[in-house]
Amino acid sequence: MIACPCALVISTPVTIVSGLAAAARQGILIKGGVYLEQGRLLKWLALDKTGTITHGKPVLTDFQAWNTPVPAQQIRLLAASLAGRSDHPVSVAIASDADMPEQHMPVTDFAAVPGRGVQGTIDGELYHLGNQRLIDELQLNCADLTLRLNELEQQGKTVVMLADQSRVLGLFAVADTVKESSQQAIAELHALGVKTAMLTGDNSHTAGAIAAQVGIDEARGNQLPEDKLTAVKQFSAEGPVGMVGMALTMHRHWRRRKSVSPWGRWARIPPLKPLMSL
Repeated sequence: MIACPCALVISTPVTIVSGLAAAARQGILIKGGVYLEQGRLLKWLALDKTGTITHGKPVLTDFQAWNTPVPAQQIRLLAASLAGRSDHPVSVAIASDADMPEQHMPVTDFAAVPGRGVQGTIDGELYHLGNQRLIDELQLNCADLTLRLNELEQQGKTVVMLADQSRVLGLFAVADTVKESSQQAIAELHALGVKTAMLTGDNSHTAGAIAAQVGIDEARGNQLPEDKLTAVKQFSAEGPVGMVGMALTMHRHWRRRKSVSPWGRWARIPPLKPLMSL
């Protein structure tokens, strides 16, 4: 029992600082005591997939040349050369293709296409390496290609395609593994009355498969940064929302919201600032 107000005044900030320090040792950055206290009010926790629910270390599982006279080895080398310029886990898996030489082809005019993939010029020709959204926007998709994509995605795999300006050249499928702790963490959140949602730029089939494996309440795939922001706005109608594992590309979107209070955790990416709770 506290016998005087002085002890209460001293113990309160010490307790808060101890809580912040304990969280920091676990890789959780909290901006201040008020945000530490707000954690108990969360109604929804939205999670990224790669590197948060999964290990974030996908490996290449499938390759298929797609109705082209270009040799398969050349297609793989082109894709590995483009992927080698990106640090996205899917790109790393393709760039690390064991059948490819360590020396990749020179790439110029390289650019990332947010939520879609990458592109660059090799030997004077522009190539694209990305997901179905990118291929749709390039108007290079077809019924047979969509069918093959669905087959691979229903196996929980992420598929990206290499294309030039006129056709798809090859398909690359990668697969990630779920962290051993993810299912238990989701169960503990549910026990606290917190609903969970997974928001990922990956395809809807893979998102659903991973979410079902760990018991997440709702999964949304094919999410661009602005789509994730819209989802968080929708969840916030029920109360405060937290976000876990958000990529750096999301940072500017959260800053646009005056109601964002930086609280949360960055998985696999060092934080510019702590994450948020709406």
